[in-house]
Amino acid sequence: MKTNHSIDISSQLKGMGTTGMNGFRTKRMFLAGAFAFAFTTACATGPRPTPVAMNTVEKPAAVAAATPAPAPVEKGDTDGQFAQALKAYEAGDLDAARKGFEEVVSQDPKALNARFNLGVIAEKQGRPADARAAYEQVLTLNPAHTPSVINRGLMHRHEGQLDEAISLYTKALQTPGHEHDEPVLNALAATYRLAGKLDEAEATGRRVLARSKDNPEAYKTLALVAYDRGQYRLAELLVINARKVAKDDPAISNTLGMIYLKMDDRPRALAQFQKAVSLDDNFAPGHLNLGALALSYRDYAGAEKAFTKALSLEPDGLEGQLYLAYALDGQKGVDPKKGVAAGEAFEKVLARAADKPEAVCGAGWAYAADRAGFEKAIAFLDRCKELSATTDQDKQLITAKVNGLQNMLKNPPPAPAPAAATADAEGEPKKDAAAIGGAGSSVMNQLPQDANAPEQVPAEGAAEGSTGAPEAAPAAPAANETSGNGQAAPAPAPTP
Repeated sequence: MKTNHSIDISSQLKGMGTTGMNGFRTKRMFLAGAFAFAFTTACATGPRPTPVAMNTVEKPAAVAAATPAPAPVEKGDTDGQFAQALKAYEAGDLDAARKGFEEVVSQDPKALNARFNLGVIAEKQGRPADARAAYEQVLTLNPAHTPSVINRGLMHRHEGQLDEAISLYTKALQTPGHEHDEPVLNALAATYRLAGKLDEAEATGRRVLARSKDNPEAYKTLALVAYDRGQYRLAELLVINARKVAKDDPAISNTLGMIYLKMDDRPRALAQFQKAVSLDDNFAPGHLNLGALALSYRDYAGAEKAFTKALSLEPDGLEGQLYLAYALDGQKGVDPKKGVAAGEAFEKVLARAADKPEAVCGAGWAYAADRAGFEKAIAFLDRCKELSATTDQDKQLITAKVNGLQNMLKNPPPAPAPAAATADAEGEPKKDAAAIGGAGSSVMNQLPQDANAPEQVPAEGAAEGSTGAPEAAPAAPAANETSGNGQAAPAPAPTP
């Protein structure tokens, strides 16, 4: 996750979890694992960083409304300088804002909120080391400065430092007067859950509800704890409780979608993922989930669209880039240029994870779809052949493919077929969109969009399909079948 996805310090923590994939495939060898859906927890990321809006308060405050241009600030007027720096931030002039807050700190080294805002600006400018330093300077002066605790804790979690995050939150909560800080407690509960300490996560979530009975973040964490334990009906009820007080939170709809997938109720899952992005089109986990669901139905064009959107929101999302590569690869049988695009997408994955088997082997088979990529295909397939995970049967197929590509490169490219010899001229019927996974067959358009589904909790033991799926719904996803180009359609496997 990108570290500049810190929470808005005037709001409670919310965001998404991570996605993953296990296994790899070669031509005629399929995914050994399955796509893991993205899902939302209260810990991994959140709204873009927002600075504290006042120089004189310790706890988070709402951003001040825009005001007319102030009179020139006198030297030594730190409050005025703070206000001007904040105004520059709101106008998008981060350099001017940074300079202004630095001036405040130079005159008043104990100006905690100015230091914190320098951390926020550093995150937005892609300077994580400076952001860490700024937050830690604040926490040295005040270990319970809530905005700094939250954002520094997020950075720990993004870096996989769960124990450090737990220690940070615990220290803040031990500070007199801060024992019941809800944002910190919610962050602690969510981090316990990520660390697999479900009992501690549940106890901390209930500690929040003991003082704030309608806290949606606590309900979401408890729901995900139940999800981890396989208690899907309980998880559903807890998420619905959260929705009663936070009906416009896309994370809630996204989590419901994950729960319905575990209940094998794909229509309702799709409806919830769609609702999540309808509530916030910039909610990347929802787009990732829609793309993964489309892939499970071999709707490669729909998956490509969803993953492209997710990557536009989270450009550093490694799993999203890998999923996009698979979506493009699935279309190479119809358009060989998609194979080249898939190879390029796999290479972007390898730029950050040099030996990732899925990307090495995937790039080889993707580039093999078009003559323009044959040389790269040979290089990647040779690398794939040397991987420890490659079986003897895989190696034989790779050898045969490489030999074939080398022979084709020795010969001149075939002349393009004359127009008279096209399928249309010969009366061959065209493949419709449904046959090739094109936009016209998008699973996103065929499955129902039941926005009221989460409020209609099915009774225990209710028959599958009781949610009113229309007759036009597609057949069951081909998770265990092979597509025409030798790729197995990945099955949804929501894994926290």
